[in-house]
Amino acid sequence: MGHLQTDEKLKEINMVKVRRALISVSDKTGLAKLAAGLNKHGVEIISTGGTAKYIEGSGVKVTRVADVTDFPEMLDGRVKTLHPKIHGALLADRRRESHMRQVEAFDIKPIDLVVINLYPFKETIKKAGVTLDEAIENIDIGGPAMLRSAAKNFAGVTVVVSPLLYGEIITEMDNNNGAISRSEEHTSELQSH
Repeated sequence: MGHLQTDEKLKEINMVKVRRALISVSDKTGLAKLAAGLNKHGVEIISTGGTAKYIEGSGVKVTRVADVTDFPEMLDGRVKTLHPKIHGALLADRRRESHMRQVEAFDIKPIDLVVINLYPFKETIKKAGVTLDEAIENIDIGGPAMLRSAAKNFAGVTVVVSPLLYGEIITEMDNNNGAISRSEEHTSELQSH
């Protein structure tokens, strides 16, 4: 039960120590700096597909979602993160010992930070000549599901949807020994998702 939040000072000031981050973004702006900053704090970065390749290309180690779930991506990438080892890691309420016992029993390690921006569906369908198949493949399923799981567990998971906040996140971690606030300013853009 190592992730059971026992640091009373962090609780009092509405902070969470970031140990694991799940990153899945279509907009790679600022991603290399974010990954380097998380890496500097010893954060395990979990990712899939193009995001994982991008982060690895910047020289930062990534744990592939398939390595977390012990299940390969399938259906041409349509199914990657829809798995109990991902959603259990997001939904486990660290304040409930029963939740922490359950995730420990199933070898699920909580995720503390979720960085997601969704497939560019609106931009895709505006393109001249876009096919129905291209449009369909830009309907994001896993991203919204992870955002909702993380938002439901806002007491233990910080959600970031905007690359404009990446620098602020790392600065906050630098100033707080790897901890980050669960403040509404990080999740304010989440409402549009």
